[in-house]
Amino acid sequence: MQRATSATPTALLREYVVDLPARGRTMVWEWPGPPGAPVLVLLHGATLTAELNWSGAMTVLGRRYRVIALDQRGHGRGIPCSTFRLEDCADDVAALARVLGIDRLIPVGFSMGGLVAQLIWRRHPDLTAGLVLCSTARNVSGSPWERAVALMMPGVVAAAAFFPAMYPLGADVLGASLLDRDINPTTRGWAIAQMRHTPLLTALSTAQAVGHFTSHEWIGSVDVPTSVVITRNDRIVPARRQWKLAHALPDCTVIEIDGDHGVFLHAPGRFATAVLAACNAATLAAMDQVVDEPTGTAS
Repeated sequence: MQRATSATPTALLREYVVDLPARGRTMVWEWPGPPGAPVLVLLHGATLTAELNWSGAMTVLGRRYRVIALDQRGHGRGIPCSTFRLEDCADDVAALARVLGIDRLIPVGFSMGGLVAQLIWRRHPDLTAGLVLCSTARNVSGSPWERAVALMMPGVVAAAAFFPAMYPLGADVLGASLLDRDINPTTRGWAIAQMRHTPLLTALSTAQAVGHFTSHEWIGSVDVPTSVVITRNDRIVPARRQWKLAHALPDCTVIEIDGDHGVFLHAPGRFATAVLAACNAATLAAMDQVVDEPTGTAS
């Protein structure tokens, strides 16, 4: 993560390696936040890294929350993997929580990270206090063309693995299309350098996993407070899909912002403000939910 002077809140940043038993070693960045603060786990999008996706929001979130970020498996400095599975990413977060002694957390997922966040609730409901879902959907393969691409991806991944020339290439080959066209050259160059930390073969495997994901059958059963941040001008995950996700959730706060899929780079302040508002809404609703739970009758 980007460093700061001792006068700024990000000076409290801790960076350390965690060994997840039977899973692998991963790098974790943590902002301790105020004592007793709710825990947020930030989940980045496909081809991105935690630093690239979330560095513009870290300081803002870290003033109010304990914030934990990690590169998801196969990405950046995350756990190496040959075949990418979203379920493994969800289980990595649960394993990390056990190692750090965290009983409850709110996954905050952007794009692919939003799919992982949904799976954390699905696979580890006792761990999940709420959900914050940004620029994401129930699925990303709804149209006939997208379904056709999803069906072709296994063959593409297998074919790519046979060409040694593919091995040195980075995820920027795919990920550069996520970036807004009007991002300044310096920021774009830094973003592409971040994407190159992820192998192209991993990015292709990730695209395959994302293309096959759907939560249509169970997303309406989510029983924790949720917030959805909708990027109105999104070219990658159209706003109509983001709205369908929001409408499918039983207890949802919606926050709309102007911006494309790369708003976290193009307008980091606007993105950070929206994510903070979404986290605040989910946290307050989760606290109210705890207060409203029946305490039982003494015998």
